[in-house]
Parts: sequence; C-alpha cells; structure tokens
Amino acid sequence: MLSGQIPILVLKEGTTRETGKDAQRNNIEAAKAIADTVKTTLGPKGMDKMLVDSLGDITISNDGATIMKQMDVDHPAAKMIVEIAKSQDQEVGDGTTSAVVLAGELLKQAEVLLDQNVHPTVISNGYKIASSKAMEIIEKVAKKGITDEELKNIAKTAMTGKNVGGVADYLAEIAVKAVKYIAEKRDGKTVVDVDNILVQKKFGGGITDTQLIEGVVIDKEKVHPRMPVVVKNAKIALLDSGLEIKKTEIDAKVQITDPSKIQAFLDQEEETLREMVQKIKKAGANVVFSQKGIDDLAQHFLSKEGIYGVRRVKKSDMEKLARATGGKIITNLDDLSPADLGYAEQVEEKKIGDDRMTFITGCKYPKSVSILIRGGTQHTIDEVDRALHDALKVVGVTLEDGTLVPGGGAIEAEIAKELRKFAPTIGGREQLAIEAFANAVEVIPRTLAENAGMDPIDTLLQIRAEHEKEHLNIGVDAINGVVGDVYSKNVIEPARVKKHAIESATEVATMLLRIDDVIAAKKSKPEEKKEGGQGGPGGEGGMPPMM
Repeated sequence: MLSGQIPILVLKEGTTRETGKDAQRNNIEAAKAIADTVKTTLGPKGMDKMLVDSLGDITISNDGATIMKQMDVDHPAAKMIVEIAKSQDQEVGDGTTSAVVLAGELLKQAEVLLDQNVHPTVISNGYKIASSKAMEIIEKVAKKGITDEELKNIAKTAMTGKNVGGVADYLAEIAVKAVKYIAEKRDGKTVVDVDNILVQKKFGGGITDTQLIEGVVIDKEKVHPRMPVVVKNAKIALLDSGLEIKKTEIDAKVQITDPSKIQAFLDQEEETLREMVQKIKKAGANVVFSQKGIDDLAQHFLSKEGIYGVRRVKKSDMEKLARATGGKIITNLDDLSPADLGYAEQVEEKKIGDDRMTFITGCKYPKSVSILIRGGTQHTIDEVDRALHDALKVVGVTLEDGTLVPGGGAIEAEIAKELRKFAPTIGGREQLAIEAFANAVEVIPRTLAENAGMDPIDTLLQIRAEHEKEHLNIGVDAINGVVGDVYSKNVIEPARVKKHAIESATEVATMLLRIDDVIAAKKSKPEEKKEGGQGGPGGEGGMPPMM
C-alpha cells in the first residue's frame, strides 16, 4: 500500500492476499474440484478410488468419508468441504458423497449468480430459505413407521456400491439384528448407540464367514496354557489394575547386605501375588480381565485355581464387557466383592484364522453385541467394515426417527420441483438463489444417471415429468439403468441422512460465499524454524497458501 509515496507494510513479508471476486472464485474452484473428485463414486454403479499414502499403504474405497480422510488436502476452502464428509459420517453414517457433491453444486450455481452481480449475502439468504423449505418437503414426503424388511433395505441401500454386492443381504441382516439388540427405550424414545456394537476384524475365510455374536469378542487369548479353554457360568472380575508388583512412585533403592535376605525378598513378592489371586478366588471369580499386565507368577497361581485370565484388554473393550456382563471395573483388588462380578453363561477361547480370541456369550445384559468380520484380503475386510459402519448407522437413525424417504434421487427431484413453485412467492433477488438451489439439488439424480451410463438430461427430464404428475417415488433405478419407482425396488434411505446432507452442504456453501478476503501467512520451512525460533521469517504458520 502507498500513502503519499511512502510504502506502509501491514502484513508480514511473504503473506499472500486475495480479495473480492478472486477470493470467491478461488474458494469456489477448490470446492468444485473436491466435489468432482468424489462425484464418480456416487450410487451403485459408482467407481472406486485407490488412495496411496506417503508410506505406500493402499486404500481402495468408494466411501466418500474414507476418500476425504485419506486425501491430503491443502486448500483451506477444500478442507471445509472435507469437514462436511466427516460430520455426515459421524452423525448419520451415509450420504457423505451426496453432501460433498451438493456443496460443490451449490457453489457452482452461486458462481452463475455472482456473474450476474447478485450479491453473495442475497445468495446466502436465498440458500438458507431454500434449505429450511427443503426440510419441510422432506418431512411431508417421509414415510412414518418402519417394518423390519424396510430396515434391511435401508441397510442394503447404504451398502450399495461398496465391494460387498453379493453378500449385501447377509450383511444387512446382521446389521439390523445387531442394532435391534442394542436399541433402548429412554423417556418413551428409542435410543441407539452404535458404539455399543464391538466390531472385530480377522483376516481369513470369506465375507459370508462374518458373524454376529450375542456377547463380546475380545481379540486376546488366555495368558497361560494350563488355564481352562471353556468356563461355564462365568463370574467375571474386571480389573483396571494389573496383577503384578507395582513399582514405587518415587525412585527407591533396596540394599540387601545378607544373601539369605534375597530369597526372603523373592518369597515376599511371590506371597503378594498369591494373595492377589486369593482375593480374586475369595470373591468367587473364575474369569479375570485385566486392563494392565498379569505377572508370570500370578498367571501360574490363576491357572492352579482354574481361573481364566486375559491381560492388556483395551479400555473401550473393558467398558463393553462391564455393560454386557453387569460387572464393575475395579481399581483396587481389596475392594473386589461378589457384587462387583459380571456374569456370562460361557467364556471360551476359540481359534479364528491364525489367532486365538476370547468369546464371552450368554451375558447378563445382552445390550452389547459383537460383529466378527472375515474376508479373503485385508482390503476386503476394510471395505466390509466401512459398509457395515454405514449400515449400522443408518439402521440406528431410522429406528430412532422412524422416518424414511425414497432414494435414487427421487427426494431431490421432489425438493427441486417444490422449490421452483415456492421461489416466486418469495420474490426479489432471493428468488434467483432459491431457483439456483433447486437446480443444485438435481445434481444427485443427474450424477446417479451419469454413473450408471444413462443420458443425464433425458433422465432428469423424465423424472421431472413424473414428479409433476405427483409420482413422488420416481427416481433413478441405476442398477437396471432406467427411470422407475425406486420405492418398489427397495431403494430407501433415512430422512435424517437427506436432511443432514442438505443442511451441512448449505452451511458450508453460504460460509464460503461470504468470504471476500483470503490472507494466507507464508508457510514456514523446517530450516527457518531452526534458525528463527518461532516459525522463522514470514509468520507463524497460519493458513496454507492457495493451491
């Protein structure tokens, strides 16, 4: 900047700055680039992406959230789009690709309006009005009351496109059973916490060897070969501490002057461990799960007493065990009483593939269940895991809400039709933004048609014509490559998935539209950090430069 020929430096040297339309264009282009990357993965006929990280590890998937997490995105606007996928995945499990593609399309449509000198604030307001109207339309169209068959179809729809095509029925059944096990009624509402389902993955076998276990599976074996392999009527002690001699909190030295005292010292250690095991036996426990270690001598004493022991169990697994068996996690062995023990009909060690695992079945409160995923390759197991995560989440949210909508772009086509009718009632320049929103949501049926090898324009026109006749369930039947009644083809989705996708895409699009200035600090080089302490010349990190 110049003031009377005297340069005034406001920003640090090396800082880049983009203002006005350039900043908006740059952000919109970055968002569109991200959306275009995942666009081809949408729907049952979508393609997969192979992502190779810096260590050479390969991920093959068409799950939007997975692709977004694996992509090393540098542009700040693109990072915001990635956040949509993450939030969609955490909240509802499915619709990640739809949310990203929709955000990209909303910005693309906004670009046209910006060229016509419509102010970004006007576009943002129009988009917000359209988004809340879209929520009303979804509520109106959504079907209330869900059957078990519909739950299974919702799970199958969420898994379509993943590499589990042949066994989608089998996995959908497992997902529905698992979610129904853990569903709870609280204050008259159904609550589903999918984290109560423990998913274990074991290499080997086929996908159809995947099984649902009514209990908990721990990826650990018993600590001593002489311990029983099966324990019936298991009374389970859950220990936060270990069965080992603790080291002192302070640095301490023990000096032994008499050699005979060494044996006495070792005997004392042995006696301490024996007492620990006796406390467990006295409480009536015949199975012990410890979050920490179990000393070799303690293992020996446990096996002599016929107690099954497992060590170094993960904290999350301990919590699931406590929930399933009704036991309490104890920190101090002196506090262990029969009332603290959990119960299970059977604790058994089984060999799965090359490893041994512990199965705890017939639990007191079967609100914790486990799914053991099997597969021929690690990539297959990972993809089944991702497919099941989506299926469990969507079945969970459907059970909670009890509402579903037709998939295959049918609900988006209905939203577009209703918004076009609604736009003139608002008037003003916001009307243009609402119409742009209507065009943007149609990107879903259009992309589904493209990915299925259909003509996108003809497909869209057909769907529009059917929706004008109030045929609300008409969408893209991508598997058969035709326009048809997607509901009768069992392509259905939870209403919450659609709502969340539209809301989060609108939020990020409006936020990006309102940015008219991007000030990016110079990236610090590693050698500059060494020389210059805090970030060297050019600032302290801040936002990365634009791509």
